[in-house]
Amino acid sequence: TTTPETTEYDYIICGGGTAGSVVAARLAELRDVSVLLIEAGQHNSLLENTQMVGGCFKNFDTDADWNIVTEPNPGLDGRRVKASRGRFLSGSSGCNGTLSIRGTKQDYDDWQLPGWSGDDVWRCIEKAENYHPSDWMKHNPKAHGASGPLDTEPYPLAPISNMMMDSFISKGLPLDPDMFSTGDNPHGCGHVVRTTYQGLRATAANYLVGAGENLTLKTETLVDRVIFDKNIGGDEIKATGVEVIDSDGKMRTLAARREIIISGGAYCSPAILLRSGVGPKAELDDLGIEVLVDSPGVGKNLMDHLIVFLFYELNKPGLTLDDQLYPPGALEASYKLWKEHKKGPLSASPFGAFAYTRLDERLSDSALWQSAPRLSGRDPMGLTSKQPNIELLTTECYGGPKQFVDFPHDGKSCFSIIPELFSSRSRGSVRLRSIDPSVNPVVEHNYLSDPLDLEVLAEACRLGNEIVTEGSGTRDAVSGSWPASAAHHSLRTRDDWKTFVKKNATTCYHPGGTCKMGKAADPLAVLDERLKVLGVKGLRVADTSVMPTLNQGHPQMAAYAIGERCAEIIKQGM
Repeated sequence: TTTPETTEYDYIICGGGTAGSVVAARLAELRDVSVLLIEAGQHNSLLENTQMVGGCFKNFDTDADWNIVTEPNPGLDGRRVKASRGRFLSGSSGCNGTLSIRGTKQDYDDWQLPGWSGDDVWRCIEKAENYHPSDWMKHNPKAHGASGPLDTEPYPLAPISNMMMDSFISKGLPLDPDMFSTGDNPHGCGHVVRTTYQGLRATAANYLVGAGENLTLKTETLVDRVIFDKNIGGDEIKATGVEVIDSDGKMRTLAARREIIISGGAYCSPAILLRSGVGPKAELDDLGIEVLVDSPGVGKNLMDHLIVFLFYELNKPGLTLDDQLYPPGALEASYKLWKEHKKGPLSASPFGAFAYTRLDERLSDSALWQSAPRLSGRDPMGLTSKQPNIELLTTECYGGPKQFVDFPHDGKSCFSIIPELFSSRSRGSVRLRSIDPSVNPVVEHNYLSDPLDLEVLAEACRLGNEIVTEGSGTRDAVSGSWPASAAHHSLRTRDDWKTFVKKNATTCYHPGGTCKMGKAADPLAVLDERLKVLGVKGLRVADTSVMPTLNQGHPQMAAYAIGERCAEIIKQGM
């Protein structure tokens, strides 16, 4: 006799990405409960490019990518931006840059929500982490976890990155080796710990290894909507199940005895809520969706970090990884090296040196900056002096998303410095294009719609260019811009850089904020500080969509912390 398929569970987690995998695994530690984790994409073990770090861009523009494309952005000269997200078990932890850049503790203190201070978030990050130290990098043991599921390690630098560190230091950004883990320094350069170990990417799927039989995993299963019971007394409605489309295209209903947690990420979580009747009334009415909760903040407050790649040609060979990737036969040899020994350029992400800085002094001649309104103790971007305005990160070779096609040949080599804008004032939105769950939502990022964002990012590029062309480590090794037809190395004024930024800025793949936590008085709050969806029972959201503001860093470790914190809150019966 065949056992009938279970269709009822205690907890259902919708989305097996970074935070969702964490929530599912931690709840499954309660041996007397049943947990279902639903993932739209394939199992990550079927996708080699989720294990081979250097293969991450190979997941883009395939079925392993949600293939989100933004609406045209007027601030980017009308360009659309490809906003790739991992569509497989482990989500974007399986195709990100592997960077553990937590931001500063002040970033989380700014949320002003109980249980979400910088110290709270740091504790959750350390709970996730299993740090493997290395002799060459001086780390702060108090800032790292040593027994979590997520392996991390420092990454030894190629010569160009050591040269860039010298350039950072010579231009007034002192070395603070573990600053991106301690979270207490807005001005300096340091080393970034990676979510890799022994030549393999470490992802949220690490959490699922060895999980008990009480955790059920359904891959290639798309969540359509949450089902509610409106007959539990009073005005309350309770989430009782989900409608899904399984791998053979059939619609099924799965019931949750206790709670449902939506972990679809900043684009998909608001879409699930909207299809379920939770969102702005006018938008739901337009699509003929019954309004269960008029929640105006669902899909609003979309944020991201914008970056600009600035490539430079080098006049000496052997400083970058290009010679292991681009000459005939080189990539095949590097792949063989990874396949057989888990070493070589494909065993790590191609990022090198990193810095944070504030830009107050450099913007002191900006009329826009000086005249902008500001709160007491904050700059016009809303940041304190403890928080960086920008990050500068560098690469150890040429490459990036598919628009970068000027690969170096004939012994040439190049690298990039990438300014990243924090605390952007522009906000975007996510809304449904259709009630069909297989149709991606409309994503309006509104990049650079606020002129201050352009002002600060242009200044960040100006600074990055100065560091490369004037810094002690690189000034004698750089022959000019790459490709040779480009001339950004000779740009001098902020206005010149503004033109360049509008033409070239792109996403750092850090969306968040579209189902934000907030206080009861905040009209755009979708969740309370316990991640509960306001207006219903039995439903939470856990992923970067819950962040009221983004961290001044990369959101990967914040996503792990959100997953850890969600599981703690549920276990504590809050």
